[in-house]
Amino acid sequence: MKPLMTKKFRVGILGATGVVGQRFIQLLHNHPQFEVSALAASDRSHGKTYSGACTWRLPGDMPDAVKQIVVQAPAPPLDCDIVFSSLPGEIATDAEPAFAAAGYPVISNSSSHRMAADVPLLIPEVNPNHLKLIDGQRKARGYERGFIVTNPNCSAIVIVMALAPLHAKFGVTSCIVTTMQALSGAGYPGVASLDATDNVIPFIGGEEEKIEAETLKLLGSLNDGVIEIPPMKVSAQCNRVNVSDGHLASIRVKLERAASADNLREAFASFTSVPQVLKLHSAPSQPIVVRNEVDRPQPRLDRDARNGMSIAVGRITPDNVLDYRFVALGHNTIRGAAGAAILNAELLVAQKYL
Repeated sequence: MKPLMTKKFRVGILGATGVVGQRFIQLLHNHPQFEVSALAASDRSHGKTYSGACTWRLPGDMPDAVKQIVVQAPAPPLDCDIVFSSLPGEIATDAEPAFAAAGYPVISNSSSHRMAADVPLLIPEVNPNHLKLIDGQRKARGYERGFIVTNPNCSAIVIVMALAPLHAKFGVTSCIVTTMQALSGAGYPGVASLDATDNVIPFIGGEEEKIEAETLKLLGSLNDGVIEIPPMKVSAQCNRVNVSDGHLASIRVKLERAASADNLREAFASFTSVPQVLKLHSAPSQPIVVRNEVDRPQPRLDRDARNGMSIAVGRITPDNVLDYRFVALGHNTIRGAAGAAILNAELLVAQKYL
């Protein structure tokens, strides 16, 4: 007998010509639940075929299925069932609520609505129950079928995935993090070559504030439709480094309950959650890969762990100021962006929100 075929959700991608938009297209190619049916981007791309409007920047070829799709404006209506957004923040602020009001579920990688009290800021392994905010969002905003769900900042995802098992088992009271972030995080063309070469840039606009605020929302508890922020202090410093892909974070933590370094390793290595139980298509079987080598993880060697959807953690040692320090690494345009949003959509399907 042939397996039963299920109808795929038709997907529209906003910001389709950018680096993250291209990642969406690459990761959705041959996806069992989603197929790309509509593409939208800035004014200069309107009316062109995607192959004519987009200079493909990722390894491999542009999928044939999208080449002849005509690029439209990032405004409803679009010929799709759901929308993935990688729009710049200033455009997403108005465009995403417009789509939600028009009945489209919006799964966003943009920053505009992450901190809204009624919008789930989601990492499926960390806070899947925050999807319950959708019910209140629909009621308060008058949405019927539509809603907005966001994934976090590309560095915040890496940091919080590492903190989550520690916070659950030992309680994290303080976290100090220093990031070394890849050039692709700035989009294309991003950082000028003369600025990036032989250099580290110790400033990324808005990044430190995003990490500090989003970490607390992600690790908060949902009670009666309100996220209660944990009593945790987070301090972040962010640097742009001359690496193509992969955000590295040096993290120090103070714990509420005593633990050994081996306890931390076990907590990282054994960490699984709802996406693994549900066997979601994009969910890695092991969300956190522990590296025991003294010089790992490294971006070039470890960013593609489990198809770029796992983070790598290593250098787990006692700290002289707080309790422990370690290094965490994740692929910023896969787990930190497009892959994160796709996994969010898979969870939304599994939880009957789509």
